[in-house]
Amino acid sequence: MAIPPKLKRGDNIRVIAPSRSLSMIGKETRDIAVRKLADMGLSVSYAAHVEESDELVSSSVASRIEDIHTAFSDKDINGIMTAIGGFNSNQLLRYIDYGLIKANPKALCGYSDITALSNAIYAKTGMVCYNGPHFSSFGMRKGIDYTAEYFQKCIMAADAYAIEPSDEWSNDMWFMDQENRTFIKNEGYWVINKGSARGTIIGGNLCTFNLLQGTEFMPSLADRILFLEDDAGTRPRTFDRDLQSVIHQPGFEGVNGIVIGRFEKASEITLPLLTKIIKTKKELEGIPVIANVDFGHTTPTITFPIGGTASLNADGGTPVLEIIGH
Repeated sequence: MAIPPKLKRGDNIRVIAPSRSLSMIGKETRDIAVRKLADMGLSVSYAAHVEESDELVSSSVASRIEDIHTAFSDKDINGIMTAIGGFNSNQLLRYIDYGLIKANPKALCGYSDITALSNAIYAKTGMVCYNGPHFSSFGMRKGIDYTAEYFQKCIMAADAYAIEPSDEWSNDMWFMDQENRTFIKNEGYWVINKGSARGTIIGGNLCTFNLLQGTEFMPSLADRILFLEDDAGTRPRTFDRDLQSVIHQPGFEGVNGIVIGRFEKASEITLPLLTKIIKTKKELEGIPVIANVDFGHTTPTITFPIGGTASLNADGGTPVLEIIGH
């Protein structure tokens, strides 16, 4: 495990767009995000090609690779955030100079489609990457404090920290209406399988993580805790088969525990239904599984380290989830 230098006040964040273009993010949202990061002492600069946008609201492989390489090689850049998610960051994996990244370790943060990028970088270099908010996530006026708190705990501090459930969460289209938001009381973690575990974190967005299967970019499953979530396109049947696909991977017996992020309302996945899905898989017997954790495509969200270390205790009482090495 190679942990990149922690961000500190006065550092500069470079925004890149390895999936969809920054052009889809309005000026007001960008300005709010810049101010939120400034409150943490972080300044923002933009990669040369982040505004490029084609028929897929993305840019060429060459443009995206150049921005990634420049962000890692530029000595004046201390950390890297993705503009937003999308569908195509796995196009980049064969063109990345992993030696350059290993020689210039920096905190890279994003989620959703960025799962392919962060897990591949960890698999190829051993460098910890971060599953957490995009730059655009900080464009939210309300409901962002919990997200900002855990971003700082993971990327700007070195101490171990427990992940406490948020008080409330939202799955509304906040970017369409910043004022009229709907927040839901958080019922806390769901314990599907009891037990305790410790291991190295891999995962993120499940259907994106599955794109790495059978490639050189898939991290080892030995001694791991899987953090998995899925987006609004998920239905119970698709989550079931996507999870089964991971279970079928060579070395799955090395998985020590599973932590599942909160599902979006459109997924129609409830605690009883998720419990049924988990309990039908004999390979998960004896493996602790908790769900409804604050990460994924609802807000707020934690930041957690891909390649870092977590411990999970769900033997009884209130589950305890802790990030140890990050």
